[in-house]
Formats: sequence, structure tokens, C-alpha cells
Amino acid sequence: MTNIKVGQFPSTRLRRLRMKDFSRRMISENTLSVNDLIWPIFVCEGNNIADEIKSMPGVFRYSIDNILKELENVVNLRIPAVALFPQIDHALKDENGSQAIDENNLICRTIKAIKQNFPDLGVICDVALDPYTNHGHDGIIIDDIIHNDATLDILEKQALVQAIAGCDIIAPSDMMDGRIGRIRNILDQHKYENTLILSYAAKYASKFYGPFRDAISSSGNLKGGSKSSYQMDVANSNEALREVAMDINEGADMVMIKPGMPYLDIIQRIKSEFQIPTFAYQVSGEYSMIKGAVNNGWLDSKVVKESLLSFKRAGADGILTYFAKEIAEELQND
Repeated sequence: MTNIKVGQFPSTRLRRLRMKDFSRRMISENTLSVNDLIWPIFVCEGNNIADEIKSMPGVFRYSIDNILKELENVVNLRIPAVALFPQIDHALKDENGSQAIDENNLICRTIKAIKQNFPDLGVICDVALDPYTNHGHDGIIIDDIIHNDATLDILEKQALVQAIAGCDIIAPSDMMDGRIGRIRNILDQHKYENTLILSYAAKYASKFYGPFRDAISSSGNLKGGSKSSYQMDVANSNEALREVAMDINEGADMVMIKPGMPYLDIIQRIKSEFQIPTFAYQVSGEYSMIKGAVNNGWLDSKVVKESLLSFKRAGADGILTYFAKEIAEELQND
């Protein structure tokens, strides 16, 4: 601030710029557009299913046929991409998350259906084992420890089956060391060198994920109840820079910070340091807090757009948000 010349009152009156709507719009430093939005979708088996998630009012698990119906509106709203997260039948879960590498699994079938009907819509796929394991962790457990390198063997195969199915952006969220390099290598070896990698490079061991775990049915079987041995300590900031630097070196095209609003400082530091496409995930707990407050009349609904603008102000290039459709409709009507 010491180098900024602000002038002196009364010759300088900063309020002059804020007095009328046209001038406020002219000097607005950050704007929110539909191009900033990514809509996360929870996918389930069955037909004609739209199952509302109790801890996330207004958010549903959809069967593939209903996803296609929802995406007609998404495409009309010009939302550029969606992110897929599966709810896997408990009978298909095992210790190694083997369903994750089945080329006919729920996510692969969903990708194929979307690309067949909406070929120009971007599809982002989560790479992690927690929806598929019977212990709820993102990796393989050996001797009561999440084994990093054994997990990599499965994660790279999971990424490959998604790419083969037609996924545009592989998004590893597991936080295993070295997974970006392994995934980049296997994709390139199989001629998927143009498939993008969006790394969840700075994913914190947060308590804001509760409703998401309800949505994919992984919370009830989380062995040990904590992912702190691989997700980042919520107290740390410098560590995030090291994580991002490693992932960029291994081939990440973009990076994600998760959660979002409590970590705006991390978004700002990463964008300033690396100048790489940087995304934020406004996670389930953030959504449920805001939605609950709005539904109860405790906050004005305009707080949704304000929350998303905070990501843009911090430097985010895009936002995964369950409010994506709602805000896209609002922007379309502005």
C-alpha cells in the first residue's frame, strides 16, 4: 500500500466512483461469468432417479437418464463443464476399490452417455478410491497404513479407463505423492496426450466435506475416521506451494484448491506464485451452510454470488460449485 497514491480529502472523494450504478459497473475489478462455473453431479445406478441429498438441500443424485435431461439445461445455460462423482453400490466395494478400474463402471458409462449426447460439454472425472473402497479411504490400506505406491498402481489405471471412455479432464483428488506423474505417463503411453489433468494439488483434511461423503455413501465406513495422513493440515500454507510445484513438475495442466472460501489465502498465493490455471471447489459443507441460511431467511440469496466473487477476487480462474446452474440462470437474466 505504501506505493499507492490515493490523494487527499476533500479533493479526492473515493465515494464519487460509487455514487451511481453505471460508474460502479465501469470500475468493477472482478466479474463472474458462466465460463467460471463447473457443475458437480452425483451419479447413481438405476432409472428415472432424482434422489435429494438430505444434508445438501436442492442437490440430487441422478441416474444416467436423468443426468442427460439435466444437461440439456446445463448446455443451454452455456456452463462449460461438469464434474462427475459416483455413488457406488456397497456390494461392489472392496478393500482395493477394484470397481474404479472396471471399464464398464458407473462413471465410464456416464461419460459415454454424456459425450454421445453432448459432445462439446467438458467432462471432468474424479480420480480417487474413496467411492469404491469398503473402508472409505482414497488409497490402499496395508498394515493399517494408506500405502502410497500401491495406490498409484490403481489410480493410473482408473485414470486410463476414464480417458478411454471419453473424459476430457482427469482430476486426481487422492493426494498420493507422485500420482500426477504416473497418470500423465500412462495417458501419454496410450495416446491420450491431449487429455487434461486438473490436480487437486492443495486438498486439506477439512471438516467441510461431510455432506459430500453422505452423497457418495463413504462417510459411514471411513476406517479410522480421518484422512490426515494424506490430506493437508488445515494450519499449513507453505506446504500447499510445495504440493503445487511438485504437481506442475509432474505434468498437471491446472490445479485445484479444496475447500474454497476458508482457503482464499491459498488460492491467492498459488495463483500469484505459479500463474497456472487455478480452480477452487466450493465444497459441500460451504454449500450447505449458505443454502441452509438462505432457506431459513437468515441471509439474502445474493450472498451466493458474493461468495463466488470472492474466489475470483482471490485469483481463481474457475469454480466448482453446486450453485452453478442457479447462478448461470441469474447471469443469463442480468
